[in-house]
Amino acid sequence: MADQKKANVNDHAADTPPPGRGSASGGDQIADRRAKLARLRDELGVDPYGQREAGLVSLADARASYDDVADESFKEDSSADERPEVAVAGRIVLHRDIGKLIFITLRDGTGDLQAAISKKNVDEQSFKIAKLADLGDVLVVRGRLGTTKTGEVTVWATGDDTVRMACKSLAVPPEKWSGLSDPELRYRRRYVDLYANTEVMQTFVKRSQIIQRVRQFLTNPPSHLGEGFLEVETPMMQPIAGGAAARPFVTHHNALDIQLYLRIAPELYLKRLLVGGMARVFEINRNFRNEGVDRSHNPEFTMLELYQAFGDYNTMMQITETMLHTLACEIGGSGKLPFGDLEIDFTAPFRRAKYHDLFTEANGFDPADHDKLVAKANELNIEVGTKDHDVLLNGVWEETVEPLLVQPTFVIDYPASLCPLTKTKPDLPEVAERFELFIGNMEIANAYTELNDPDVQEANFQQQVGGIDDEEATFRTMDHDFVEALRVGMPPAGGLGVGIDRVVMLLTNNRSIRDVILFPLMRPQG
Repeated sequence: MADQKKANVNDHAADTPPPGRGSASGGDQIADRRAKLARLRDELGVDPYGQREAGLVSLADARASYDDVADESFKEDSSADERPEVAVAGRIVLHRDIGKLIFITLRDGTGDLQAAISKKNVDEQSFKIAKLADLGDVLVVRGRLGTTKTGEVTVWATGDDTVRMACKSLAVPPEKWSGLSDPELRYRRRYVDLYANTEVMQTFVKRSQIIQRVRQFLTNPPSHLGEGFLEVETPMMQPIAGGAAARPFVTHHNALDIQLYLRIAPELYLKRLLVGGMARVFEINRNFRNEGVDRSHNPEFTMLELYQAFGDYNTMMQITETMLHTLACEIGGSGKLPFGDLEIDFTAPFRRAKYHDLFTEANGFDPADHDKLVAKANELNIEVGTKDHDVLLNGVWEETVEPLLVQPTFVIDYPASLCPLTKTKPDLPEVAERFELFIGNMEIANAYTELNDPDVQEANFQQQVGGIDDEEATFRTMDHDFVEALRVGMPPAGGLGVGIDRVVMLLTNNRSIRDVILFPLMRPQG
């Protein structure tokens, strides 16, 4: 058997100049690819865009089926070949033509696998197809699993019609198959990024696994958390922008001639289900907020929201820390995971710290001292204006406390004026039974002991709609139907929202939300 020599991943077949080498321009390379397309059709009678293929296995499964005993037996006696036969397909990321033997590395969503096409082992057409192949083409290869002299597991094409063109690529691939390096280009051309950067594919496979595992956790939770939750779906288009303080996306329904909003949160609909008798519900879906873009914000993002009748914010803390610790161990492989230069310890229980105590620790004065608060806000270039004390307090809190919250920390007991949907503490009406979970300097989760008194809720809505002069207030409308639902009667409950994209960031060690959203919002080109 011939052995594969070390080859640069940009090496092409002998008749195709590698990108960035030689005199061929990008236009010349595209012309060369089109010429090969024509040869496949006209000379070989091959459909360069393939057809149905039966019996294909992933490259990882093919590699796993390698039989070293059968391979050794074949090397000793080639007349008896018991090596496993496989049919695989993948995009070509390496092409090494050494005359009568061609080595090709294929890539799919599960990894890479080498294929070898020897002129003496295949029919003429299969060999010509391999000769005409370029980086980026999708190829099907059928053969037996063996190894090269260096021990690399390889599919050795054997027999007639064992190499087929599944899709001829007419685009010149990236210069370096280690991946695209320009972040903006990667996000715009995710279809290239996924196969050019294997770690990107792994991130999005893990994302899918994380969401699947969250569903499994909630529908069949550990016994100490009680019964499972029911997954539901609530409207994405809503007549009222409710459930959170944020600027919505506005649209119009022509048939009914009404203005609608892409939802900023599913909260008020999920609570209606508690009223109806669904005691434990959750939804994993998109929210939309017409706001800025940065490393932890995208206008379209994925949220988990859940509600449990007869729970409270302590119940939600227990669910949250158990779920995240489980995910870290099962998906991340450990209860302690890297996040950039940090190491995050997901061991439960997480730290609990009061909102006001953290403010005092970070700033050195009592948050009730308005004069010092204004001075601090001015120092941080936060506009003071006519802002309510607690609104200004929260602005300073975000600037001075959040950067200190690296390890998982439940920040509990917020100012009640900031939490119009939350119950207050029985003995401290100015304090809301709310927590936010911070990890890696990011808010990961938000939870309440839910307010279910319809009169108090109506009063809070009225104050929220008419008493706050800010950008979002334009879109706020009293949700009379939700208040009516509360009058019907909602049981005491705990509610929780978890930012799935940020959880994926933490568990896959990605510092930008754009790296965990397949198609993040981008400014149009041109």
